[in-house]
Amino acid sequence: MQEGTGSSMDAGYGKDGKEMRESDRLSVFISLVLRHRPEEASVSLDEHGWADVEELLKGIRGTGREIDRSLLEEIVATDKKQRYSFSRDGRLIRANQGHSIPVDVELEEAEPPEFLYHGTASAFLDSIRKEGLKPMSRLYVHLSRDGESARKIGQRHGSPVVLRVRSGDMGRAGYRFYLSANGVWLTKSVPAEYFEMWK
Repeated sequence: MQEGTGSSMDAGYGKDGKEMRESDRLSVFISLVLRHRPEEASVSLDEHGWADVEELLKGIRGTGREIDRSLLEEIVATDKKQRYSFSRDGRLIRANQGHSIPVDVELEEAEPPEFLYHGTASAFLDSIRKEGLKPMSRLYVHLSRDGESARKIGQRHGSPVVLRVRSGDMGRAGYRFYLSANGVWLTKSVPAEYFEMWK
């Protein structure tokens, strides 16, 4: 498995073992709800992944967590990965990508650059070489614009390796690419012949 839907951070500790700030813990929980398990906060997502903001706030408070509209807005505005978006009228919220549940976040098809990068752990490399890159528990394979960003992602899963994807060749061969609102490139799969080890 390349990536999962759960998180060791659900318990309130970061990947470095240090206790997280309350707003960071809330952000992790919101990500879980909006991408993987809306039932954890008793909310429902529409077919495009949108949740009603008031319903989300009520559902989060129902789990014993403290949150209000201003804190939610702060979490969305300060999230380094820009995981979330509000609707234009501010009544709805959704995760920009990374879902494991079937939603259509209305991604626009985009022409990819010649190369994109994928970070993973060395433990997964043998199966990736045999089967190519697959979305696993998510709807799409996630690709980064640069190798260093991909390396940071790979570090989350163990000893990191970075694959350079010949995305330009894939696009010319008819594979579709999408660019999410927070700058992550997405595609359904990457056959093994379209990538090689980077550095």
